[in-house]
This record gives sequence, C-alpha cells and structure tokens, in this order.
Amino acid sequence: MSAGGRRPRREEHEEHENHERWLVTYADMVTLLMVLFIVMFSMSVVDEKKFNALKAGLAAGFGDSTSVMTGSESTLDQPGVAPIAPVRPDAALTATPAVQRAQRALVDQEQGYAAARAEAARLDRLGEELGRALREAGLAHDVSRRIDDRGLVLSLTSRHVVFQPDRAELSPRGQRVLDVVAPVLRGTPEDLRVDGHTNQVPVKPRFFATDWDLSSARAVTVLRYLNEAGAIPGERLSAAAFGHEVPLVDPSRPGSQRVNKRVDIVVISALPAAARELLDEVAATEGETPQDETEGGSS
Repeated sequence: MSAGGRRPRREEHEEHENHERWLVTYADMVTLLMVLFIVMFSMSVVDEKKFNALKAGLAAGFGDSTSVMTGSESTLDQPGVAPIAPVRPDAALTATPAVQRAQRALVDQEQGYAAARAEAARLDRLGEELGRALREAGLAHDVSRRIDDRGLVLSLTSRHVVFQPDRAELSPRGQRVLDVVAPVLRGTPEDLRVDGHTNQVPVKPRFFATDWDLSSARAVTVLRYLNEAGAIPGERLSAAAFGHEVPLVDPSRPGSQRVNKRVDIVVISALPAAARELLDEVAATEGETPQDETEGGSS
C-alpha cells in the first residue's frame, strides 16, 4: 500500500484473439469426410472369403451343431442328454402335419385351376367348331351350348320342334341337327352322355306312363341316332333320364316350357373330379340360349 493509502491499479491487458481457430473446424470436417469415404469404400468391396466365413458361422448357429463355439467340444456329452433340435427358419411352417396338408391342398388347388382353365379353353374351341357347323347349316338356333362341371353341354331345344309334344320320335329338323353335330363329335376322344328332359307342365304324357319314361325314350332315340346314323361307337355313348327335374331356364318365365323340353348331349370331360368341379367357375360360356316360344301343356 502506498503512503497515500491508495492501492496501485492493476494493469489490464487486452486478450489476444486467435484468428486461426477456423483451421481446427476445417481439419475436423476433413477428417470426418475421410472416414466417411473409407467406410463407403469398405462397404462397396465384398470380401468373398469373409462373406463365406460369415455364412458358415450363421449356418453353424442355425444348423445342426451342438457346440457352444466353433471349434469347441459339445457340452452335451453326458449319457442320456440330447441336444435340443436345431431351430431352422422354416421349422414353424413345416413342423405340423396340418400345415403340410394345407400346403399340399393349396398346391393341388392351384394345379386344379390350371387344368380346369386349359380344359375349358379346349372345350370352348370344340363348341366353336360345332357352332360354326350349325351356322353353316342354318341350325344355330336349334342348339345352345355351355360348359359346366360335366364338360361341354349341347342342348337340343324345341324352338324348331326337335320332338313333337308327348312324343319321342325325332322330327326331320332334329335329325338334321344330329347329322351336323355327329361328324364333329365322332372326331373327339371323350365319352358322350345323352340326357333326356321334359318340361314342367304338370300333365301326364299321353303315350308314356310318366315324364321319366318320356325323357328316357327321347334320350335313347338320340343315342341310337348318333350310333346308327352318326357312326359314333356305342362304347362311347350312354343315356340318362331327368324327367322335369332339371329345367334349362326358370319354369316361371314365359315360353320356358318349349326350351326346357330338350335333350342334352354332354361331352364328358376327362379331368379328375376335383378339377372338373372348377369348370363352372373358370369357363366362359359363349353359347346362345334359344329364343323362348310359348308352349301349351304337352311335355
């Protein structure tokens, strides 16, 4: 302290400013960029040996090995001790018989759809060939066609009187229809079934005991004509009678009785039953239903 009682004033110096501080930041940025490019380069180059080593390690971890580490002895060497079954990625999907059955059913269904689509296309081509022959003969409206779970179905309807009421004799026009379709059907390998039908008018046929007898007689008449006049081998032919039980169109519709009184010629598909059941779903029916005409009470 000075004699005057005042402290000496401490001299304050101005802090020196560092004008080169930006170099530190720049150096850090350059270092980070270098590290980034090194990492990107290392990721772009795959070392095949290291990749195979990694793959082998993963296989050992999820495979059949019972060792704790690669190269070590198994820890489950004691008698009566067995390792836990290795966990595989697909074990949960294939372990149970129920899942296996479901997978097989899915594969079978996909194969069935593929077979049904191919069969529907083939039957449709056959139907087009029959339709072309009928059109050339001026008889296209006497026959309708469709594809269902039986195969290709040709319906000989009564628009131009294939059968007289209550009769089982083919009309001349019905014979002409069979003369046109028989050569095409003769060239196919499938079996043919002739289904007889009557209409749904509740009137007893005049010349037959029941509708069953009448529909059966009509089916046999067509079958015999295909065999005797159309030269289709008898071993390929069969007949069935349905009476009034299977109408082609709704019986309540006006004129339906003339259409429902018919004979169906069925080209039976050779597909297995499971695939044949899918034909209804995949088939594109292109046949024309004959125009309705009102009919009286005769079958």
